Amino acid sequence: MSAIVAIVGRPNVGKSTFFNRLIQRREAIVDATSGVTRDRHYGKSDWNGKEFTLIDTGGYVLGSDDIFEKEIDKQVELAIDEADAILFMVDVQTGITGMDQDVAVLLRKVKKPVFLVVNKVDNAKRTDDAVEFYNLGLGDYYPVSSINGSGTGDLLDALVEILPDQEENKTELPRFAVVGRPNAGKSSFINALIGEERYIVTDIAGTTRDSIDTTYNRFGFEFNLVDTAGIRRKSKVKEDLEFYSVMRSIRAIEHCDVCLLLFDASRGFDGQVENIFWLAHRNNKGIVILANKWDLVDKDTHAVKAYTQKIKQAIEPFTDVPIIFMSVTNKQRIFKAIETAVDVYKNRSKRISTRKLNDTLLPIIERTPPPSYKGKYVKIKYITQLPTGYPQFAFFCNLPQYVKDAYKRFLENQIREYFDFTGVPVTIYMRKK
Repeated sequence: MSAIVAIVGRPNVGKSTFFNRLIQRREAIVDATSGVTRDRHYGKSDWNGKEFTLIDTGGYVLGSDDIFEKEIDKQVELAIDEADAILFMVDVQTGITGMDQDVAVLLRKVKKPVFLVVNKVDNAKRTDDAVEFYNLGLGDYYPVSSINGSGTGDLLDALVEILPDQEENKTELPRFAVVGRPNAGKSSFINALIGEERYIVTDIAGTTRDSIDTTYNRFGFEFNLVDTAGIRRKSKVKEDLEFYSVMRSIRAIEHCDVCLLLFDASRGFDGQVENIFWLAHRNNKGIVILANKWDLVDKDTHAVKAYTQKIKQAIEPFTDVPIIFMSVTNKQRIFKAIETAVDVYKNRSKRISTRKLNDTLLPIIERTPPPSYKGKYVKIKYITQLPTGYPQFAFFCNLPQYVKDAYKRFLENQIREYFDFTGVPVTIYMRKK
């Protein structure tokens, strides 16, 4: 569970360049998976061994100048709500603008650490010019240059110093997060599960500020329910939906084992729901897709099949995900959703013995070996599951660099076929033997 750091500021101060510089410290970030492109404003970075999640609020601002200001204020408010620390970026070339002052007014009221980052400081004259930013009333500033990276080390040293230590889950109970865009029925789903009888052992304010973990114990299931629906639904945040949901979901997804991705079936599995799906996938969480309000969809006999097909096309190549058609208002299949989440949780923590893996997969690999590359043949000798919290497998071979993604997908499909990892991303590594 990493801390969340948001980069805020008006357009064109260099937030995205700075963001890209920080996340490239870790090559492991953005996969070239279809559907992840819109998540380019979310990444992981680390410094001095401390990992944190970085959010660039820049790419979400649309429209003309007058809309800009409203949008930026909204985003800054959201970032303030959700982040553990805030990097407020300004541009030394233009000096202080009205918009910078507006953002500063919001940030001066904040109880969280705010770092004033003066960008584009790449020569001595600009270092002198940066002094004017003291006038924003936010104390010391950090002069940096996003383009060449100067000054970022000092800023990151100071940043990781104040970030909270990563908390391991203290509870052994599985954590299920209900995520999705606003108004899909998340609150009603959670209320329906908990019911008037409230089978609750405890309400613990979770590791996230006032995201309440409800311990749920019913029908032989016990788990922590992480509610993203009711957290500070501010009336003044007229939801910039894309930004709002992604920001809220990041927090919940990072803190859970299984994501129950709930969407409104009458509105469809749209780009924003996909966004949250890939977010969960990239964090290697178990996923169950819940198509809510199924009672409102005009259906014929093939409706479920056709709809399932449509969702699977949207989430290719990771299609081994349970999809449940339910209606919270009619209490239809809501417990099936929980049963399925429990199964996915078990799949995510499943361990396959090395012997079983090799006995099952080596004969298949022998029959269908990796294609030769420039006359060189890849020989896979040995397979083992890595000791991590989610399924990762190492295949030891003589020429790992020649094994292409298509063959890795073939191996993943074989693993799924024989060992049931439904609902869980599986990672495959090729290692030199």
